[in-house]
Amino acid sequence: MKTGSPTSNAPNRKPLIIDGEQIPLGATRDINLKFSESYLGAPVSLPLRVIRAREPGPCIFLTGSIHGDELNGIGIIRELLYDQPPPLRCGTLICIPVVNLYGLEHNRRYMPDRRDLNRCFPGLESGSPTSRLAHALFHEVVKQCDYGIDFHSAALRRTNYPNVRGSLSNSQVRALAQAFGAELLLDSKGPDGSLRRTSVAHGVPTIVVEAGEVWKIEPGVVDFGIRGCLNVFKWLGMLEGAPEKPLFQVNLKKTTWVRADRGGILGFHAKPGELVEEGAIIATNYNIFGKERRTLNAPVSGIVLGMATMPAVKPGEPVYHLAELSRRSFRNIARAMERPPQEELYHRIQDDLATNIIIQER
Repeated sequence: MKTGSPTSNAPNRKPLIIDGEQIPLGATRDINLKFSESYLGAPVSLPLRVIRAREPGPCIFLTGSIHGDELNGIGIIRELLYDQPPPLRCGTLICIPVVNLYGLEHNRRYMPDRRDLNRCFPGLESGSPTSRLAHALFHEVVKQCDYGIDFHSAALRRTNYPNVRGSLSNSQVRALAQAFGAELLLDSKGPDGSLRRTSVAHGVPTIVVEAGEVWKIEPGVVDFGIRGCLNVFKWLGMLEGAPEKPLFQVNLKKTTWVRADRGGILGFHAKPGELVEEGAIIATNYNIFGKERRTLNAPVSGIVLGMATMPAVKPGEPVYHLAELSRRSFRNIARAMERPPQEELYHRIQDDLATNIIIQER
């Protein structure tokens, strides 16, 4: 893992003012950032916590649940702040555990106007309800920060092995991604209007952490997220100590979806985070009486980045998301996975994510 030290984004020494309130160094504040009103005219606000060390330093934001059904980010940020905040030696931490309040309350991914909040940044002050929330978050928080980490989960009926995504061609984003300490780094700018892409375009290096399933707070994912945040804080000099190293670290540039070509019930043969050889049988398609109809083979040698959790499929539906690996990377990762201790977080998360999926022997 090559991280080095931050080379730009000098310590943030400007006054920090959110929703008209100035937060001094050494203070911790819970702020309700108003961005809308209810039908009855009551204020609708975004709850956030600001933690400032006594000494100036980098300012970093953490966001969860931009999609209202993705709860792992809530669990990570909540656990990070539980009992007492991290003992920052310098700098500022701004935590927004739930961005899409409406989606969380109604168990939905999108906002009430049916827009995807993660396609609406930087937003408009006089725009749609979704655009107004995006504007408040971006202009009151994001633009005042030096770095950002945005937590997401897989789409409905899928799971992702924890990975970090960002524009790795940007040296600051790449350094931040490496410092987080994830094993899997995916080179991806993000869609137009996404928080990470817009933040980077405005000079705020930001990464996305993709991990786990919707509607769950998963213990292994929470541990992964906390370890990564603490690694970043240490890398930035905001905390004492050395970052923890991952089991391995690889940059991923090309991914592919393996899709079902027949309807049926799947038997899965590979779990999230597992290495698969090109041509290996990774799923078997059965009819409802258990008769084999078809097998799905890995089109490349790589690692399982994500997979479906629902075994019933129709033709064309995605089953496995594979990240392609060179032969050298494949061998290096295989050797790393064989090293003890087997209770390494990487292996524990693999088992955690597969608990609700029947993984059959090939």
